[in-house]
Amino acid sequence: MDYGHELVFGTFLTPTVDAPDRVIALAQLTEQVGLDLVTFQDHPYQPRLMDAWTLLSVVAAHTERVKVSTNVANLPLRHPVVLARSVATLDLITGGRVELGLGAGGFLDAVAANGGPRLTTGQSIAALEEAIAIMREVWTPGGGGIRLAGKHYTVSGAKRGPVPAHDVSIWLGAYKPRMLALTGRLADGWLPSSGYAGPDELSAMNKIIDEAAVEAGRDPAAVRRLYNVSGVFSGGGGFLQGPEELWIDQLTELTLGEGMSTYILASDNPDDIRRFAEVATGVREAVAVARSGARSGAVVARSVAPAGFGVVPTPPPAVRRSAVQLLDESARPTGPAQDPSRTYTPYQLQSGQHLIDVHDHLRAELDQVRDLVEQVAAGTLGVGAARSHINTMTMRQNNWTLGTYCESYCRLVTTHHSLEDASLFPHLRRADPDLAPVVDRLQEEHKIIHDVLEGVDKALVALVDGSGDINGLRAAVDLLDDTLLSHLSYEERELVEPLARLGVL
Repeated sequence: MDYGHELVFGTFLTPTVDAPDRVIALAQLTEQVGLDLVTFQDHPYQPRLMDAWTLLSVVAAHTERVKVSTNVANLPLRHPVVLARSVATLDLITGGRVELGLGAGGFLDAVAANGGPRLTTGQSIAALEEAIAIMREVWTPGGGGIRLAGKHYTVSGAKRGPVPAHDVSIWLGAYKPRMLALTGRLADGWLPSSGYAGPDELSAMNKIIDEAAVEAGRDPAAVRRLYNVSGVFSGGGGFLQGPEELWIDQLTELTLGEGMSTYILASDNPDDIRRFAEVATGVREAVAVARSGARSGAVVARSVAPAGFGVVPTPPPAVRRSAVQLLDESARPTGPAQDPSRTYTPYQLQSGQHLIDVHDHLRAELDQVRDLVEQVAAGTLGVGAARSHINTMTMRQNNWTLGTYCESYCRLVTTHHSLEDASLFPHLRRADPDLAPVVDRLQEEHKIIHDVLEGVDKALVALVDGSGDINGLRAAVDLLDDTLLSHLSYEERELVEPLARLGVL
């Protein structure tokens, strides 16, 4: 689900001790290319790495706009009162440019070897919960001395302050259920890394955070979802293994599908950082379109909602564009009837609404494809048989620009369907066997839509190499429009209520 947070992009730089000038230069580059955040790991027991808080202070002094944060601070070797005052001091000096990534301290033996407490994993989590309470008390003005008696930290009359320049966010690095639940109850953000929590694992982890937040009386949207990511701008199309367009598609899908809203690139390569800034621009634009629900030249109509249900599926288009019909809509199975007496909480309704939001993004992008086709068509009609060489080059560029967009859109649809096939559909089958015929049909339609997308690609290639024309491409896009929009409407009609009733993984 999309929690609606403003998108943030940053870097996760290696604070290697043998190249301090280069580390600072990469932090400055992060700001120069328009990214928002610079972060560093914090391993005080590791002499190969610079001290995180000293480095953050220097980076803050050498930049003007970018925020800085640990990713994540090692709590066992940083007493919470001292850490809170370090954070607040730097936040005051920088005018509110500091956030706090915080961890329980995963390398327990290394912590103990450097004089820290030797704790079990469970004890480390309990200590983290106590520390969060202490730090927030330090940052809270008034109320007398701080008195908290815990099993791991006892504060007896400690003075409050300093107060940070802004409300500092505490982002927890968490993977296991107990830490995820703690994140939902207390934290301002969740900060996993893709190397330890792949995209296919985020949904289950998000669910634990959301449920813990609701149980604690919090809105799950209060917890920002951050993601340390790594990848290459080449390769065969795995997660973040390809050109910028693939990164844009995949991070947009994670934003709309899993609610991730802060992406932090783990790379010390200046070229990667520059290209990631281009990715950031593309993701912001794509998410803005999806969130606005805008469709070029049209308002998306909504059908009448079932009684007692607050999420309304989008009806199929009233007019078909293509004479070809690949989907036998009369043969589509339906799922179990909705219980008219059942009510749903706003939290339960979010999953179904999220499905519609993702589909609206696909609908809006499809309108963009059609608009580009018409732009090319207009250019073609304006060029005669004796067009000049310059006009020929302009036309070829228009076609290739359209090709890049269509290719990106095809990949976006395929990624969305792949995620459903791999995780959502198996879950719904298991949770309610009566949904199996619907899920089977949806997966069959995915294959049909894949073939239609290939038809668009072939028509596009024919246009570019001269063996086809704009009318052939128009026909292929018309068929895609009818097929995909019918499929999306059918999926919403059958799944928005089961998603509210059964939840997601």
